[in-house]
Amino acid sequence: MPRPRRHAADEEPADGPRLVVLIPAHNEQDRIAAAIDGLWQQTRRPDLIVVVADNCTDDTATVAAAHGAQVFHSEGNTHKKAGALNQAIAWTLPRLDDHDLLLVQDADTVLNPRFVETALATFSHEVGAVGGVFYGEAGGGFLGQLQRMEFHRYAWELERTGGKAQVLTGTGTVFRAQVLREVRAARLSGRIGGGTSYYSLASLTEDDEMTKAVKTLGYRAMSPAGCAVTTEVMTTLPKLWHQRLRWQRGALENLRDYGWTRVTARYFLQQFLMGFGALALFVYLTYMAAYTTLYGWPGLSPFWTAIGLIFFVEKTVSVRRAGPRAVLVAALLIPEMLYDMFQHAVYFTSLWGLMRRSEEKWVAT
Repeated sequence: MPRPRRHAADEEPADGPRLVVLIPAHNEQDRIAAAIDGLWQQTRRPDLIVVVADNCTDDTATVAAAHGAQVFHSEGNTHKKAGALNQAIAWTLPRLDDHDLLLVQDADTVLNPRFVETALATFSHEVGAVGGVFYGEAGGGFLGQLQRMEFHRYAWELERTGGKAQVLTGTGTVFRAQVLREVRAARLSGRIGGGTSYYSLASLTEDDEMTKAVKTLGYRAMSPAGCAVTTEVMTTLPKLWHQRLRWQRGALENLRDYGWTRVTARYFLQQFLMGFGALALFVYLTYMAAYTTLYGWPGLSPFWTAIGLIFFVEKTVSVRRAGPRAVLVAALLIPEMLYDMFQHAVYFTSLWGLMRRSEEKWVAT
């Protein structure tokens, strides 16, 4: 691997950290070009783009090379994305200084043109990684609309908390090279689990686990509003089910493996509140159905009507940036209530699987 260099059309890089991009890709010939082009369109372009072709049987590597990326082929990888990234990082990192940066981006994602510029401005001695704020791409019908609304709410919550990242999303995250070296050293020493490399091979959600690893080492993780990315949405319920089951089960397993710490305490609380909220909704709907069946409609209570209005306002205001259609869907309440119940089913299925210690297999979505 040569020292990272800029795209042929660029001038020599100015003083400052070099930036190398790794894009893990498995049979992404239809989407990889858009991901690479989005990187070359950055206001601060990468010094090198590397597409990590992992067990590809299509033209991913050919398309990537045609769009100005270098191609790295994984060898004998059986650990999906995490395994491919570990090989590519081990190949890349020795050529980088501690202050240089490594951007890991999904092949189905396009970065906002100011993503890199914003990320570089966010780094400090306390910040070890800067992750993206993801938004859903167009399409996917009504199911896609519900996912876009969900992503907009997540972005709104991040903005309200000052951009403190809950998860360093795989759609796009920039790491300091020094931090990745420290993560591997911590794994080797046993301070954190997950194997002996950079990304954990024991986690279904390597991005969530990496977030906890970075924070456990004492670094802050940020997701500023300017680091927006556009990623795919699931177009069918089975695909969405498998995606969310992997996310939720992985999050629960990561908490089990890390245990209760200063870093994980808030994540444990989030999971508890998620379960409590799901149970509360189930009990409420069951009670209302039984009461109405036995005694008829109970009428409106001023107190609960006021609570309902607050809930209605929050639902609609939190998606206003997603456009008028999103506000209209939120105002109807029922579609999102059904979507929430779907998420609750994912949560309890994941929890039950964790308690039974059943194996959750990775399913491509």
